Amino acid sequence: MMDQLPVVIFLIPFVTAICVPMIGYRNRDWCGPIALLATIAMSVAAIVNLYVVLANGESRYAFGGWSISTSLPAFPLGIEWVNDPLASVMLVTLSGLSCICILYGTTDLPRSLGSRVVLYYTLVLILISALAGIVLAGDIFNVFVFLEVVALCAYALIGVSGGKALVAAFRYLILGTLGSSFYLLGVVFFYAATGTLNMGDLAQQLIEKPELMTSKAIIGGSTFLFLGLGIKMALFPLHGWLPGAYARAPSAVTPLLASLMTKIALYAWVRIMFWVLGAGAEIGHVHLLTLLGMLGTIATVAGAIIALAQDNLKRMFAYGGISHIGLILIGVSQENGVGLAGSLFYMINDAVMQASAFIIAGAAISLHDAQNVNELSRLRRSPWLVGSLIILAMSMIGVPPTGGFFGKWQIILSALQAANYVEVAAIIVATVLTMAYFLKIFSGIFGDGHRKAEQQPNESKIGLRICLAVTSAAMVVLGLCADPMSRFFRATATSVGL
Repeated sequence: MMDQLPVVIFLIPFVTAICVPMIGYRNRDWCGPIALLATIAMSVAAIVNLYVVLANGESRYAFGGWSISTSLPAFPLGIEWVNDPLASVMLVTLSGLSCICILYGTTDLPRSLGSRVVLYYTLVLILISALAGIVLAGDIFNVFVFLEVVALCAYALIGVSGGKALVAAFRYLILGTLGSSFYLLGVVFFYAATGTLNMGDLAQQLIEKPELMTSKAIIGGSTFLFLGLGIKMALFPLHGWLPGAYARAPSAVTPLLASLMTKIALYAWVRIMFWVLGAGAEIGHVHLLTLLGMLGTIATVAGAIIALAQDNLKRMFAYGGISHIGLILIGVSQENGVGLAGSLFYMINDAVMQASAFIIAGAAISLHDAQNVNELSRLRRSPWLVGSLIILAMSMIGVPPTGGFFGKWQIILSALQAANYVEVAAIIVATVLTMAYFLKIFSGIFGDGHRKAEQQPNESKIGLRICLAVTSAAMVVLGLCADPMSRFFRATATSVGL
């Protein structure tokens, strides 16, 4: 039974998504609580799954009992899910943040979406199940299938409120379709060269036949795969869809998209990079990790610079998230265990930080009608909101004891260990710029600004406070648990030869 836990985790939100329209037809007020219960159940199952994996090791689930090893040797058809320690941690992160984001949605949806809440919950639950599918998928084609399901749900969720959000959704549709097409082309090239799509089988063939790494099919396939995933995870300069989508999407939607969607695409990138191609892979005499480090360095600094130039709070956090993607890639590119472990740890932290950031931005709009920096003085009447923002700033800048500090510190140590001083300088510059745009935010709150001192805030719901309390506590707890988590991720790095 325990080997079927990954399927249970996937099915809980998926089956609930099928039931939500029927429930909403009778009484749409029940949709939120049902969706919340589903994500709580998913979280419990994910925690149990993590315990089982840590106790018993990696497991694989073959659909229909047809594993790769029992397929025809020349025609491997089996579809399997891989439930290893890294996947199990990602499932806990995914389910926990999904729970928080849906709880936040119940406080904002009546105001922002009205009668479209049934559609919202249906799409969100399908999106969550598809993200779980990406985490578990053991072959590159099923990663594509679930990426497409995620994208289709995201297009609708971004545009569900209508108006300018439809323009942002259409822009994402164009770029997202381009990314999906690139990824699918990469899948086709890999299959043409190897005759298999299973990640483990691909890795084995690339080891046994090193000449494949210089073949045009693998060179083209790798290029298209990474271009497609680069668009999906909004790697600078392929990020064009993200700022508008986050700024225009309903506030109930943005925390989920920002915290999970780009991180799961980044997770897929890391899986293919290390579990298929290998850490020292060269494609057409180009060392992939060196190229990755260059892209990460540019993204880290450019994202922070553009974030500083923004006045809209959502857009500022969106560009800050692009900078963090670059920081994670810098750690991944160091070709040592410390870098990969630090990046994986920071990726978990950043998922929590992005959820907190966009919940704060949404609360500023719903409670105080404050979207821009010059309107943030209205937040003075919500000290609990300002307190959450302070903890967020500490984690994003990298102040102990938050998890953001320890993740960033490990990435810096890995770059120093590899003597990549330019990348260390880029991280320091990005950190200073992050301090600058948070100083801009706090100047807007505590400066004279355009304050409306006489204006009372709208009543804040307990669900909103719970969400911010949990995410704020999580940022500190992750820092306090940095040592065991770092050892866990270093063991993961060791398993891929770093």
